[in-house]
Amino acid sequence: MTAPAQLPLELDHRPALAREDFLVVPSNEVAVAWIDRWPDWPAPALALYGPPGSGKTHLCQVWRRASGAIEIDAAMLRGAEPPAYLGEATACVVEDVAGCLEAEPEIARRLLHLYNMMAERRGYLLLCDRAAPARWRCPLADLRSRLSATQAVALGEPDELLIEAVLVKLFIDRQLDVSLEAVRFLVPRIERSFAAARRIVAAVDRAALTAKRRQITVPLARAALQEIETAEADDSLKGA
Repeated sequence: MTAPAQLPLELDHRPALAREDFLVVPSNEVAVAWIDRWPDWPAPALALYGPPGSGKTHLCQVWRRASGAIEIDAAMLRGAEPPAYLGEATACVVEDVAGCLEAEPEIARRLLHLYNMMAERRGYLLLCDRAAPARWRCPLADLRSRLSATQAVALGEPDELLIEAVLVKLFIDRQLDVSLEAVRFLVPRIERSFAAARRIVAAVDRAALTAKRRQITVPLARAALQEIETAEADDSLKGA
């Protein structure tokens, strides 16, 4: 009698976001150097910018852990003045800044207030978005002036070598034994981003659990890709 297939459990897998987990390559080495340089920054603020999947959020988390910074999101900027959530903090991270400024001018005034508070406390502000601050549509001249003086550091598109290294690391994080052949099969077939790498590794992990295997081969990787493509096709049909 054939044993029934094991059903994969949807367990949370915590991403590794420590400094030693960040893979340094030419597309991000300048940004990493600036994060490592803290607190020796020439101004109260630093801006990281780059395309989705370039590692901005990971670097923000690395810096947050090193500095003890609090994280601010758009909802917090909408809901209250900075003293309400800043407390005694002397470091703060704000991601996706540009969209907030453009959509709601009041947020610009609160971001200016936050910047000034950090400067008064001799603290630090890390800003993060897809575009450089010079391209943000900011309605306040005082804030534009401060943003123009902010050191802006770009992260480039992940290249195939980086995505290959990220895939290997993600498989190791999940204690999966992956062949280099399987990794090189996946690299040209997924979007070149960390998010896509995490998604395919999670799908491969589910496939391996169902098949009761820990060795990741090309056929298993192909099956996981097909699972994702089928899910995307189903989502498209539902949205049609």
